Amino acid sequence: MDVKTLKIDDQLISARGDETILEAATASGIHIPTLCNLQGVSLWGACRLCLVEVRGSSNLLATCVTPVAEGMVIHTQTKRLKQYRRMIVELLFAEGNHICSVCVSNHHCELQDLAIEMGIDHVRFTYQFPDRSVDISHPQFGVDHNRCVLCTRCIRVCDEIEGAHTWDMAGRGRNSRVITDLNQPWGEAESCTACGKCVNACPTGAIFRRGSTVAEMEHDRSQLEFISTARTRREWVQK
Repeated sequence: MDVKTLKIDDQLISARGDETILEAATASGIHIPTLCNLQGVSLWGACRLCLVEVRGSSNLLATCVTPVAEGMVIHTQTKRLKQYRRMIVELLFAEGNHICSVCVSNHHCELQDLAIEMGIDHVRFTYQFPDRSVDISHPQFGVDHNRCVLCTRCIRVCDEIEGAHTWDMAGRGRNSRVITDLNQPWGEAESCTACGKCVNACPTGAIFRRGSTVAEMEHDRSQLEFISTARTRREWVQK
């Protein structure tokens, strides 16, 4: 097996040659924040929260899509990186309509957790207050586009784990949004199997179970991880 030796925050670690920096760091107990990354589905590298500084590179690199290399020297908590990450989270709050106090995922939200981790108690940027819809046409679930951070987790889970590809992305720039079945209301999406995997994949309260009230909805990530690896391990009973 090809093994690489590298340093992350002055900690000497070993990693398989096919691992990403994020995987190697996580396995060694080194925390790197991320939002679009989800175990069991393909890599995306969209949120840019996992950027790090690598000696010899003038660019910041996204750890979730950057493979390890022999002799890498990586810094994950520099002043520059902390400023970048804080700015990204603030921009996500300013660009959408995130009112945590009335959200079904309050206290169970990855975006909220990141804001707390980075000490964000106010947003420096002008709130955009976009006019976004809420689709509750599905008998079991709903999607609130006001809380969507465009991580594409729902798209990847629906395509790669469920195999339905109900979800997709439409629009460009600030008009980008997730859609179901070529922009049909979710309740009319014939490809949807109502499996709920997209609900468990969502990092915020954007996709929710109908009937959920404030701070009531939690996400079961372990279900997705089990399903994604069951075929390889030939283990079909969840422990």
